Amino acid sequence: MIASENILMADAQNQQILTAVKSYGKRLFGFIRKKVKSDEDAEDILQDVWYQLSNVVNLDEIEQVSGWLFRVARNKITDSYRKKSTDLLEDLGYEDEDGEWNLKEILLADTTNPETEQLREVFWEELFTALDELPENQRQVFVWNELEDMTLQEIADRTGENLKTIISRKGYAVKHLRKRLESLYNEFLNF
Repeated sequence: MIASENILMADAQNQQILTAVKSYGKRLFGFIRKKVKSDEDAEDILQDVWYQLSNVVNLDEIEQVSGWLFRVARNKITDSYRKKSTDLLEDLGYEDEDGEWNLKEILLADTTNPETEQLREVFWEELFTALDELPENQRQVFVWNELEDMTLQEIADRTGENLKTIISRKGYAVKHLRKRLESLYNEFLNF
């Protein structure tokens, strides 16, 4: 009897997952695709989201499935950006004692210290929150240039925009992000 109950529960959970895939699959893919470089990257992240959903022990504990799915997707997008090179992010940095702007201290910090790791996690979350506040064209230029390693000229060619327009959009994005992330940077320096 217990084995048949487990099978019924597994079937019910599989049905819930299939319903979620049908209900949210296209919207979730669109959400992810806007934030990553290629369809393949978006598909990989979406697959990770479905995998995480399939590992939830009791789907009934998730109050709002759509909110949960989009939060997991955002986290997976953040994770994918973390894996990419941060070499170009010095444009976003802040001024240190020597008058140099430096953000790599946070992004490449020693992760063996739990406080530093937690602050880094918060910083990445805040970075993506601040990016979401930007107009789409500024956000896209910043992401393409800083996170996907496209040159500003490549972006201008891709969008058909004037190079000066692209440079201006990047400048506005950097200015906004510097302002929004300054307090976190200062907190990191005090560790």
